[in-house]
Amino acid sequence: MAEKESSGRPVHPEVTLSLPFEGLWLVRNSPARRVPSHGTDLFGERYAIDFVGVDERRRTADRRDWRTFLATEPADRFFAYGRPILAPADGTLVEVHDGEIDHAGRRSQLALVPYTLGQAARVRQGVRAVAGNYLVIALPGGAFVALAHLRGGSVRVTPGEEVTAGQHVAACGNSGNSTQPHLHMQVMETRDFSVARGVPMAFRHFRERPRGGRQFHPREYGVPGEGAVVEPLDPPS
Repeated sequence: MAEKESSGRPVHPEVTLSLPFEGLWLVRNSPARRVPSHGTDLFGERYAIDFVGVDERRRTADRRDWRTFLATEPADRFFAYGRPILAPADGTLVEVHDGEIDHAGRRSQLALVPYTLGQAARVRQGVRAVAGNYLVIALPGGAFVALAHLRGGSVRVTPGEEVTAGQHVAACGNSGNSTQPHLHMQVMETRDFSVARGVPMAFRHFRERPRGGRQFHPREYGVPGEGAVVEPLDPPS
């Protein structure tokens, strides 16, 4: 029988997943730093994590120009935009939302001001305004993993379809509550974001270069640290 909280609700064990991409990604809002990782329990985000595509120099975009400091920037100048997103585990696709626009990127403090002022309104609009384009996969153990801020029109799977770990299911975008292209990932106890509670997760077989570090270190299991750069590794034979 599952362990229960004092409230009588079951406590979910940590869910182990594969990183849902290839290449180098920078870790933001890691639950290894704090919980709730995004500063809120709303929409099942308690243990959520963000990944931003980078190059070997930890850059998130291929250039800096006047737009970087004074205005918005095209989403396609960011390395994450359009990168394949992979299923992090075997499961059944139970929900898809597509059709939200991909916003321009905002690294400029000037461009971030009006965006920040609109934050509360987006939350009031609900899940689609926050998550943008997303998909939800039901896992064999009973939990649900969500991948959000996907590129509009990029989802390659349909509800009811069985997916396997490593399958290309969508592309990284900048939809929803996102200031630059990145992947938001979380595990929940139910598929409904509006009432979901977050579930802890960890990842298998990856290498990690800690923030400020020069070398990558292999990790068989764990949650990457805030500001680390990670890359998936092939599982041991």
